[in-house]
Amino acid sequence: MLRRLITALAVPAALLIALAVVPISLPAAAQGKKTDPQNTILLETTKGPVVIALRADIAPKHAERIKKLAREGFYNNVPFHRVIEGFMAQTGDGQYGNGTGGSKYPDLPAEFSKVPFKRGTVGMARASAPDSANSQFFICFDDASFLNGQYTVIGEVVSGMENVDKLKRGEPVANPDKIVTMKVAADAQ
Repeated sequence: MLRRLITALAVPAALLIALAVVPISLPAAAQGKKTDPQNTILLETTKGPVVIALRADIAPKHAERIKKLAREGFYNNVPFHRVIEGFMAQTGDGQYGNGTGGSKYPDLPAEFSKVPFKRGTVGMARASAPDSANSQFFICFDDASFLNGQYTVIGEVVSGMENVDKLKRGEPVANPDKIVTMKVAADAQ
């Protein structure tokens, strides 16, 4: 009898221990979401970590480009050169750092979708031509539905949006915050 009672109590105790190691700092939008390490980007910024789940299902070419450049170290020490209050934080110019550069690879064809731009959405920056996205991307601070169907959604922040909120503002930003390192989660394990 005592053995059954101990066994019965051990299972809930093990469950409580397992739950205790689950990070509680995840925002509500990220809780319960499973991310694929092959399509998850880990940014360490000067304000703290940011985790982005890439949407390879809707923008496969853009997701592959982001992962390729991250694996090459292209995004390391790249500034958030354009950060507009209530709109977005833009980064990804590993060539010049000021928003005028790209990567050594050709521009990508647009992969527009019906996924809306809202708080935490990550989109590809581009020039006026729809097929001009290359390496730069932005993270929305708030609803940006006016971009829907006009820019490629490549992912969403699943953790660390509070660190994006802390980025210094400006266009251009004086003494900007940076991506210290950017990695594909599968490579960091």
